[in-house]
Amino acid sequence: MPVKKGDKIKVEYEGKLDDGTVFDSTGKHGGEPLEFEAGAGSVIKGFDNAVIGMKKGDEKEINLKPAEAYGEPNEQLVKKVPRSQFPEKMELKAGTMLALRAPNGMQIPAKITEVSDSEVTIDLNHPLAGKNLNFKIKIVGINE
Repeated sequence: MPVKKGDKIKVEYEGKLDDGTVFDSTGKHGGEPLEFEAGAGSVIKGFDNAVIGMKKGDEKEINLKPAEAYGEPNEQLVKKVPRSQFPEKMELKAGTMLALRAPNGMQIPAKITEVSDSEVTIDLNHPLAGKNLNFKIKIVGINE
């Protein structure tokens, strides 16, 4: 039976950037298979669309442009924060990843892009925004 919208599925995948860097993987490459409801929007759009019509055991390679993945970087998500808002002993340097807590309790990844004596510039864009993503996908379960 091919995967259709609303099916609960399990997939093994490996995600790479155009330069070959692996940014995430499951199954034989890493952790447990990813479980999600096909077509529900709980994974990035291009990945969600790619599994529709696949059957258990099928494998596929896809290339997603930023619009089908995490979008293009949004300049409004680059913020300047007074240095005084960070703990005094905290080492602040460009390239460091931070986990900020949103009002709803969720953690948001942020990257320090610039540090001056008075402020720290942080980028709240998803780390994969603006990047092409290449996935190797294998369906390992449907409605199991």
